Amino acid sequence: MPLTRFQTPVLLMIGLLLAGLMTGCGATARQVLPTDRPTATATFTATTTRIPGPNTTPTVSTTPLFLTATGGPSPTSIFGATSTPAPVTLTATLSVNPNAPVVEFFTSDVLYAAPGDAITLRWSARRATSATIYRLDKDGTRNQVWNVPPDGSLQVQTRRSERGEVDFVLNVANGVLTTEQTLTIPLTCPDTWFFQPSPLDCPAAPAQPTLLIEEPFERGRMVYIQSTNRVYVLFNDGSSPAWISFENRYDPAIHPELEESFVPPPPFVQPIRILGFVWRGNDVVRNRLGLGLDAQFEYEGFTQSAGNTGGDGATSLYMNSVDGTVLQLLPGGTAWQIITPP
Repeated sequence: MPLTRFQTPVLLMIGLLLAGLMTGCGATARQVLPTDRPTATATFTATTTRIPGPNTTPTVSTTPLFLTATGGPSPTSIFGATSTPAPVTLTATLSVNPNAPVVEFFTSDVLYAAPGDAITLRWSARRATSATIYRLDKDGTRNQVWNVPPDGSLQVQTRRSERGEVDFVLNVANGVLTTEQTLTIPLTCPDTWFFQPSPLDCPAAPAQPTLLIEEPFERGRMVYIQSTNRVYVLFNDGSSPAWISFENRYDPAIHPELEESFVPPPPFVQPIRILGFVWRGNDVVRNRLGLGLDAQFEYEGFTQSAGNTGGDGATSLYMNSVDGTVLQLLPGGTAWQIITPP
């Protein structure tokens, strides 16, 4: 179709504009060379852990225990940290002089003996030029001495009064060097107690039958023992001494039986004769005992003392009481008590 006169100029202008644009682009544009397509890199995305179902059996993750040398767990003390023992300190000891005398044996012909028996001591020593045997008292005093050869035997008589054991010491010498060894021989108990329950000590002698006179007082009692001719005053007032004793000096030929001018209020009584003589003549006895509660009682009984085991001459004294019990007087007036038979 032919162009009109208006269309021709428009098309011409458009053509000129396109030519100019193409010319400008060709002068400034760079050639772009294509490259290889990049390789895709795998990316791991954390996903949530699936929650076990209701029937899934859980797996217990155990923590390993620290094992001891015994294979078990290391226990924890309920008392706290275990203390570390202090290092052992070694103490230097003196070595035995090789030149000192040596006791090879020191023995007797019996394992035990009865009081009054004769026993034979036997001994032997090396590197000794002299020997001495000592007999010991209960307090350790060396009261008897026998000078003997380094080897030999010796017969010794025990005493009837000894109780418990007898002790001897063998001393062997070689100039200034000496060696000692002790020998102890147990003694049997030859006597029995007159009452039960009996003490553990051995009696000093058999029970002594005797006449006893006893009277009760407000704060104690008095007992006269005919076999020893002594009056014992036993106090209940808690003061010291707990008991005291007096030699009987009452003489019915010259001393009155009682004090006629003194009449105690009922129901108390005045002690008479032997007991009354001590009560009237001693202010301490009278003030601590008080008045008599009943008339005195005379009865046959026994007295007995324990063997001397302390070495000081002090022994416990036991005596019958009028009510069937036994009175025990401890040494030195320290205390007294009532022993009830079973």
